[in-house]
Amino acid sequence: MNVKKIISVLAHAFVGWMLCAATMGIGMAVTSLDNTLVIHAIGAPIFFAIISLVYFRKFNFTKPLQTAVIFVAFVIAMDVFVVAMLINRSFEMFTNLLGTWIPFMLIFLSTWLTGLFVTRRSHDKKN
Repeated sequence: MNVKKIISVLAHAFVGWMLCAATMGIGMAVTSLDNTLVIHAIGAPIFFAIISLVYFRKFNFTKPLQTAVIFVAFVIAMDVFVVAMLINRSFEMFTNLLGTWIPFMLIFLSTWLTGLFVTRRSHDKKN
């Protein structure tokens, strides 16, 4: 895989992470933390399903499982290094199931399942 392809995959992951960050930032400004976490847990897989749909239809440089791993690894890395270490100066967010682990799992699943759906569909159209 060349640099352009890697940048493409990571750019899609970045857009998803930014949408999640915006959801958290706006949510915490207008409602309670509990409500924000629920909204984020619902929004994250929707954001990543849409981003995955675009990625697999236009680029499709990686397989669905690879893409899901890359997307969730990117989100986890950004949450560790940007949110926990720089912004919060604490890793406490990782003790909250609804705040981190459920969205991580849902991001992985929505990316993987979207990838399977799109790639199987395009494979079926070719046959």
